[in-house]
Amino acid sequence: METIIRKSNVFLILILVGFISCNSDNTIFDTYKTLDNGIWKADDPIEFSFLITDTISRNNVFINLRNNNAYSYSNLYVIANLNFPDGRKIVDTLQYRMTDNEGNFLGSGFSEIKENKLFYKEQKTFPMSGEYSVSIWQAMRKNGEIDQIKELKGISDIGLKIEKIE
Repeated sequence: METIIRKSNVFLILILVGFISCNSDNTIFDTYKTLDNGIWKADDPIEFSFLITDTISRNNVFINLRNNNAYSYSNLYVIANLNFPDGRKIVDTLQYRMTDNEGNFLGSGFSEIKENKLFYKEQKTFPMSGEYSVSIWQAMRKNGEIDQIKELKGISDIGLKIEKIE
């Protein structure tokens, strides 16, 4: 009986060690900002600042977004500025698909709120150490209109996540 208990304890420890080693966290930065009343105002950029010390490793950078059923569009346009410690910046205009062909929201979640992990920069190496910042604006317009939507409804949270690639 004692041998069976010892073997099961060893087996349990091996499973636990394997589980922990498979779940190594490569997250460098992960923060969300909550929008008041689920409205993203056109003149209100969402800003994130983070410190980079590793200038060799490659990273994936994601814009994380939580939307609900009040979001009435099948896509999302954003403008993102990546600001370097030396003052240089890269400006990107990005489009993300938010629904499938039937109009169902993409993303994960069982409730009305869907969480989307959207690629911003793939395999990005930050060339210098120091404090970086990212500013994100919504750039949505209705079809055929020039003016930007002033208050985009249905976006509750916006986040930025940086994951080191192993």
